[in-house]
Amino acid sequence: QVQLLESGGGLVQAGGSLRLSCAASERTFYTMGWFRQAPGKERDYVAAISWNGAITYYADSVKGRFTISRDNAKNTVYLQMNSLKPEDTAVYYCAAGRTIAELNRTPAYWGQGTQVTVSS
Repeated sequence: QVQLLESGGGLVQAGGSLRLSCAASERTFYTMGWFRQAPGKERDYVAAISWNGAITYYADSVKGRFTISRDNAKNTVYLQMNSLKPEDTAVYYCAAGRTIAELNRTPAYWGQGTQVTVSS
């Protein structure tokens, strides 16, 4: 049973940066990714990275601003968020799945979420 724990969320001004971390309870070869959900909106697939870091995915809305990475030695995946916008405000969830595509539909594990708030 893999447990995922997000951290790094908080309040930041528009244009600022945050770095989210997702620590797994044990080593994993899963594809890892990030989702977000804002109040009244559908959950969005934000970014994902394959187990070896060779393949990444970014939603168009964050491409060029966010960077996903992982450190398997630390069982941790990161989401570096730069040039943050108010529309990035959401609860961000870490998740694990078999592939980048399948992660979107059938995650194997979910974290509890961390709040990111971007003020104007």
